[in-house]
Amino acid sequence: MVAPPDNDVIWARSLHHSHRGSPALAGVSLGVREGEILAVHGARGSGKTTLLQCLSGQLVPEQGEVWFNSAPVHTMPPLQRERLRRDRFGWIGPEPALVPELKAWENAALPLLLRGVSRRAAKTTALEWLERLDISSAAPKRPYALVRAEQQRVAVARALVTTPSVLFADEPTAALHSTDRTHVLRTVATAARSHRITMVLATHDADVAALADRAIMLADGRRAGSSQTAEPEGRAACSLSV
Repeated sequence: MVAPPDNDVIWARSLHHSHRGSPALAGVSLGVREGEILAVHGARGSGKTTLLQCLSGQLVPEQGEVWFNSAPVHTMPPLQRERLRRDRFGWIGPEPALVPELKAWENAALPLLLRGVSRRAAKTTALEWLERLDISSAAPKRPYALVRAEQQRVAVARALVTTPSVLFADEPTAALHSTDRTHVLRTVATAARSHRITMVLATHDADVAALADRAIMLADGRRAGSSQTAEPEGRAACSLSV
C-alpha cells in the first residue's frame, strides 16, 4: 500500500470495480487538492457514479486504494466509513431522496441533528442555506408539497449544511431546468470556494464541467484524458495520472 501525496485531500490509485460482472471502473487513479473543484466528465454509463461512490466510501473497490487526508478509506470497517460520510463528506445525488415525514428545513438540517446539534441551532443553519438557494419559503413544507426543482434545492442545502470537507455531487442538477441549474451550480461552487470545500462533481454536461477548476474524462470506466478549466487562486492545479 502506497501512502498518498501530502497535498491531496482525496487520492485514489488503480480503482477497479464491477457491477454484476460488468466492469464499471478499470484502473482509475486521481488526486484532488483542498479547495479544488474537480469535474468528472463522461457519458452515461462511463463509471462516474461508481467512481464517486468509491471515493466517498459508499462502495469498497474490488482493487485499488482510496485515501482521505492520509487515512485509507478502502480498509476502513463499515461503521468507520459511515461516520466518515456523516462527519466529513457531503453528497448530492440526481434524486433528492428527502424524508417525506420531515419539513423542508428538517430535511436540510438532518445531518446536523444526527450529529447531536441542538434543534434550534440546526434550524438556524438550515434556514441560512435554504435562503442562499432561494428556497426559504419552502422551509415549513413537506416534500410532497414541493416541485422537483425545490426538492433538489433542499437536498443541496442538506449536503452543505455541515460545511463538509469534501462534497461529492453526482449529476446534482440533471432534473433541473437551465435557469434553476445555473443558479444552483453557481451557489454550490461559490460555497465550495468560500469555505474551502473540496468538490468532486460528476456530470455528462460539458457546460457544467466548465464550472470546475479542472476536469477529467471517463469512458468505459477508464481515464480518457484531462483538462484544466481554471486554475485555483494561489496555486497550480495538480496533475493526474492513471
